[in-house]
Amino acid sequence: MSQQEFNQALIELEPNLERFAYSLTANREDARDLLQETYLKALTYKDKFEDNTNIKAWTFTIMKNTFINNYRKSVKQSTTFDGSTNQFLINSKPDSFGPDAMYSHSEISKKINELDDEFRIPFQMHTSGYKYKEIAEKLNLKIGTVKSRIFFSRQKLMNVLKDFE
Repeated sequence: MSQQEFNQALIELEPNLERFAYSLTANREDARDLLQETYLKALTYKDKFEDNTNIKAWTFTIMKNTFINNYRKSVKQSTTFDGSTNQFLINSKPDSFGPDAMYSHSEISKKINELDDEFRIPFQMHTSGYKYKEIAEKLNLKIGTVKSRIFFSRQKLMNVLKDFE
């Protein structure tokens, strides 16, 4: 396929690519940016395109992968590292922590401690870093029971802490 044929095929795909970009981003400006980035990559890597294959599928794949890579990059940029001894990765709004947070750590701990022992103990073990299998062995329970109790503990806590962000 000549460069001119390749370029013409890309131009003909623009309406389809633009709709696909909008379906991924849900924002017109971001969709246009994604479309431009896709065109740039398609033109840059034209030599990777094999003649007599589906150019539409090839460019849609470029767009999808570009979107995924951009998303992953934005998530990494919004992740902050807490240098405390616990070394948490925090992926949330900065205003959900601190002195004006909806609930303090002690209030959350109090709600956890109010859970029945059958729910509280597996939940605390899980949040302390134990694996489901380890919890099941230590408490002499089936792994499915452990998973259910942790799930229901989360549900109960979400109900009592429903205003927590």
